Amino acid sequence: MARTFTLEKTRNIGIMAHIDAGKTTTTERILYYTGRTYKLGEVHEGAAVMDWMEQEQERGITITSAATTCEWRDHRINIIDTPGHVDFTVEVERSLRVLDGAIALFDSVAGVEPQSETVWRQADKYAVPRIAFINKMDRIGADFAGSVKTMIDRLGAKAIPVQLPIGAESDFLGIIDLLGMQAIVYKDDLGKEQDVIDIPDEHLTAATEARERLLDALSGIDEDLAEAALDEIEGGGVVDKETLKQAIRRATLANEMTPVFCGSAFKNKGVQPLLDAVLDYLPSPLEVKPIEGTIILKGGDEGDAVVRMPDDGEPFAALAFKIMSDPFVGKLTYFRVYSGKLEAGGRVLNVSTGKTERVGRILMMHANDREEVEAVYAGDIAAGVGIKQIVTGDTLTAPDQPVKLENIDFPAPVIKVAVEPRTKIDQEKMSIALGRLAEEDPTFQVQTNEETGQTEISGMGELHLEVLVDRMRREFKVEANVGRPQVSYRETVRGSADKVEGRFVRQTGGSGQYGIVYVSIEPAPGEGFEFVSKIRGGSVPSEYIPAVEKGVTEALETGVKAGYPMVDVRVTLTDGKYHDTDSSEIAFKVAGSLALKEAARRAKPVLLEPVFAVEVVTPEEFLGDVIGDLSRRRGRVEGQERRGNALAVTARVPLSEMFGYATDVRSNTQGRASYTMQFDGYEEVPPNIAEKVVGERTGGPLAA
Repeated sequence: MARTFTLEKTRNIGIMAHIDAGKTTTTERILYYTGRTYKLGEVHEGAAVMDWMEQEQERGITITSAATTCEWRDHRINIIDTPGHVDFTVEVERSLRVLDGAIALFDSVAGVEPQSETVWRQADKYAVPRIAFINKMDRIGADFAGSVKTMIDRLGAKAIPVQLPIGAESDFLGIIDLLGMQAIVYKDDLGKEQDVIDIPDEHLTAATEARERLLDALSGIDEDLAEAALDEIEGGGVVDKETLKQAIRRATLANEMTPVFCGSAFKNKGVQPLLDAVLDYLPSPLEVKPIEGTIILKGGDEGDAVVRMPDDGEPFAALAFKIMSDPFVGKLTYFRVYSGKLEAGGRVLNVSTGKTERVGRILMMHANDREEVEAVYAGDIAAGVGIKQIVTGDTLTAPDQPVKLENIDFPAPVIKVAVEPRTKIDQEKMSIALGRLAEEDPTFQVQTNEETGQTEISGMGELHLEVLVDRMRREFKVEANVGRPQVSYRETVRGSADKVEGRFVRQTGGSGQYGIVYVSIEPAPGEGFEFVSKIRGGSVPSEYIPAVEKGVTEALETGVKAGYPMVDVRVTLTDGKYHDTDSSEIAFKVAGSLALKEAARRAKPVLLEPVFAVEVVTPEEFLGDVIGDLSRRRGRVEGQERRGNALAVTARVPLSEMFGYATDVRSNTQGRASYTMQFDGYEEVPPNIAEKVVGERTGGPLAA
């Protein structure tokens, strides 16, 4: 079977936004106009096609990146719907990793909001070309110019309008196209009937000035356009629409410009021009940097770097970006094909496991409907059935030409809770359910507390864990009791210690154990963990140095202060002693572990806690209550600014103080404030709080 759409006519895009900016509704409208759905599903009715998990329909937020395929003007558009809630940042991260372009959606009243900033930074990291859509132009307080200004001020975006709205709020009637200098006025609620007319006189001056700004901006970026643009600005010729379009495309693909569109997805205005813009300005798989990887040699070692071109004739290489349990077909593996082709029933090598597996069926996904296809090609996004051992971020390749693609980075969890099955029957089902959920979500971890024997689950926030426990109940029919949330503290050192001895010597006749090492420890802020060997002259034989590092690494998992993992330290192996017959790997591993523990005790160990950036948007009359409450929670208020008719307060607050905040902020503001919070790093715990945390953890007073 030959490919249906050429690579030039393929677009892989995501729609990224803050929660409630209208992302799911916009996707719904796109599916409606491209003929994929025949009924419009409203989020507030719980009927949206993309929000297909039960909890998503209840909560009105998108949790999982549902991939869907649609067609517009003889092009295929693969859309990944990404969540706007900060607890699901990992979903956004993995979506951006496999996209070629994105629509950044903004609420015309709020402009840039905290999660918009987070997602924008993530898109910057992967250099994803973007177009912007200022949505909800029909809302009271809609402000197109103000929203564009927040993009420039807060995101540093090179945001340049290519459309202007005709009216706003209940008077929002249509849009002005600055390229063709025409007005599109909508005649019906479905947005299918529209008139293209001359720009109304009362909008002509604003449109002419906006077009001049567009030409001016483009001439500074695009030399090919500069002369013609200057000629038009000075009253000479007119730059034709196609020339302008090509210049905007070049600037967008180079991330030198973000064209800004406007409309109201809910009122079906501005969606078709947005679809046109996806084809006109966002890249095909041929126009993004080819994927880089590393050749895998026989035996599993990594070889030279290699580039895989988006070409059907190249060896097959794909990245698994999402794993899901499906009630009908079992495990679904969503993957992006970067090179080559794969037929249903074909075999692929999972580079991470070293196992070759058969992909029984290949599905093109439409939210939770599916269409079976015979093959997928470079540039496609699809779901495979039949791959048993796989986790998010694994590379799938042709078995005879293995290559490992760049990994996806996932943040470490910051919060954990204990879960207990309610009955004996739930016990076995719970371990299966948790295992499946952990396979799907790399930021969700399951471990057994060795002291209490309890099962603990960790994630990115309260909502994240709430949703997962809810899924366990609904999808796997497991009832569980959930404990109080616990903060994932870390430990580090503030001082240093030199040449600390670790000695493991057991010589009582027969074969003994002998390993002595000397290590130094010092702070390494932001580095995680670094191990350095400065052994000279063989005082520790080279074959035992990895054992010392392993002992140190294992000891770091249980810090000396309160048993939390140690981070941001540099450990240097400086010297040691060995015995010709009694030395062994185990002896040096234990010696390394003992040396690290002692060195950490001497180097002023401290406790670190996760701190969150919190933004509260509140009516002005509650400002004092909100700030007072944040201060009581050990929050540092960093600023406030006007946001429409409300005030936005930003603060950094320790996670341990944020439990139950949703209820408190509602009661403090009569339910009129909203807030967002996102992980913002670790900070040292004040001594009086640290004493309490250590006491609770160890059952004793503050450790040295």
